[in-house]
Amino acid sequence: MSFDSTIHAKAVELAKLSYEMTAAAGSGHPTTAASLAHLVTVLMYQHMRYEPANPSHPASDRLVLSEGHAVPIVYAACADLGVFIGKDRDKRRAMTREDAMTLRAIDSVVDGHPNPIEGFPFFDTATGSLGQGLSHAAGIAAAAKVDGIDRRVFCIIGDGESREGNIWEALDFIIDHSLKSVCPIINANVYAQSEKVSPQQSADVLARKLTAYGFETLVIDGHNPSAIQQALSTHAQKQHDPAAAPVAIIAKTLKGWGSASQQGDGHHGKPATGEDLAKALAELDQTASKLGAMADTALKIGLISPRKNEKPQATAAPTFSEACKQFGQAKIIEKGKCAPRKAFGIALHALGLANPEVVALDADVKNSTHAEDFAKDEKIKDRFFECKIAEQNMFSVAAGLSAAGKIPFASTFAKFVTRGYDQIEMAVNSGANLRIVGTHCGITLAADGPSQMSLPDMAWFRSFGTMRRPDGYPGFFVLNPSDAYQAYALTLAMAEYTGSSYMRALRADTEFLYTDTDRFQLGGHEVLNEGRDLLILASGYMVHEANKALDKLDAQGIDATLVDLYSLPFDEEAILDLANDNNGIILTLEDNYGGGMGSAVADACATDGGGFTVSQMHVRRLPKSGRTPEDLLEYCGLSADHIVHQVLQLLQLSPTT
Repeated sequence: MSFDSTIHAKAVELAKLSYEMTAAAGSGHPTTAASLAHLVTVLMYQHMRYEPANPSHPASDRLVLSEGHAVPIVYAACADLGVFIGKDRDKRRAMTREDAMTLRAIDSVVDGHPNPIEGFPFFDTATGSLGQGLSHAAGIAAAAKVDGIDRRVFCIIGDGESREGNIWEALDFIIDHSLKSVCPIINANVYAQSEKVSPQQSADVLARKLTAYGFETLVIDGHNPSAIQQALSTHAQKQHDPAAAPVAIIAKTLKGWGSASQQGDGHHGKPATGEDLAKALAELDQTASKLGAMADTALKIGLISPRKNEKPQATAAPTFSEACKQFGQAKIIEKGKCAPRKAFGIALHALGLANPEVVALDADVKNSTHAEDFAKDEKIKDRFFECKIAEQNMFSVAAGLSAAGKIPFASTFAKFVTRGYDQIEMAVNSGANLRIVGTHCGITLAADGPSQMSLPDMAWFRSFGTMRRPDGYPGFFVLNPSDAYQAYALTLAMAEYTGSSYMRALRADTEFLYTDTDRFQLGGHEVLNEGRDLLILASGYMVHEANKALDKLDAQGIDATLVDLYSLPFDEEAILDLANDNNGIILTLEDNYGGGMGSAVADACATDGGGFTVSQMHVRRLPKSGRTPEDLLEYCGLSADHIVHQVLQLLQLSPTT
């Protein structure tokens, strides 16, 4: 019995189940799934090394389905192979055909697109927002390289999807870091959603592009089992050859393979039902007969050898003062002020030495974010990944590293973090544990102007704090430290927290407000001054401006409570108690657009239902360049004098002379 006939038989079987499960769901993409029937069969039944009963085994080969809407074909294979599923690791069980038929049901682990967090551990990351899977694959491969694990990572990409720039950022990254264990496979089935793909995404043009990027590009018939097997074997042979180029595969396939009535334009995302389903299944049977397809129970997968997953032991990181001395920067402490971004760099360096699972990524600004402290240390530089000016790829690589068990810190200017919002959201959907640090934040960046300032970032990240992950923790903690001691301590706290967090780190030197003895936690706050007339809540640079305002308010006979509200979400009960002690009057101060901390406080007050008065001071006009932070604070109405004026209005008082 030939190899080809055996694979054909299984491909038909899986394609039929893909049609049936999408029909049961009433939605899905069976024609795209059918185009991958042979590729998935050869990969999952013949080529990949993994254990169906332990799909997240640390040494197993991995499959990332960047073309996430094609997932029914992988579900079909998992149901046939009995790949284990379930949210609870201790209660996982073999997937069945019956499970496959629950596709897209609200109580099913068989989600509409790949998603490990819903109980499908065969996948490492959530995909479906196109263009990101190859970066995930690169992150998984990068982690394996750090750990010395000989695993291969296959990534299936749609031809239409390959238009996404994120794909080409990932290809650059793979070349830069010699991640030859990654095998990009482009499914060239010609049809996108609304029409055929552009000639720029044709198999021939894509082959020339990949070759120009530095890949050995294999163009094959994606429905020829022997050709698929040979191409995958070529990748296996060359991934460890120092002289060889990385291998990429372009598979020419047919959307709706095996069923003539389901081919051509107009079938994307439309399940066949009723008579159409019966016709499609009959046509697949006819295709099997024409190909001489014959089932062979001897079709086996390549099981991996058991491997202990021994996590390296972490040690405690030093305090900020100790770290400054250790790294020859004791003068920082003597100076009495330091940029929070600098403190982040020192903390990241200390973490890298203390915890072997910590990895760092940066986007060509490491000398400004101070991530270069990590990158230059010979002991840990192999765990630093320079991503160049490709932030979307960086965040998706970080998601892959997280999926592989690493503790990734991804840093760039806070303004450039906004480029990766989709990638970050998909990482959250995956249950990834990202630590994102955005430096040069807010209007106090001053001279560089609004093209370099992060202003909507607090609102966007804060929105994730309004939802809860399956483990009950917020989708993101948002941190905005006001001094170096706080930035250092919060960086350490981010590393310890199993979840995602975003920290802003100011460019400007700020005076020390705290010491090594002060303790900070995600969700915490710090009371800096206790008063009785009103509560002022500030974060980041605005804490310092609020301190200046306190002296001016004192001269007016006004006694204010000042809280450094450095974390979102926060302890709402504690903050509202402080507000009640201050006549229920609250003023919030932030150096970004609205929707951030002030809105979070207002929401808490509205939920409580008490008689609170909330006034929000934030950036309400488009900023511009200025030579000093003070110039921008004055221009945007956020200076100490503006704060005093707003307080007087709130308290309905006139200024005293």
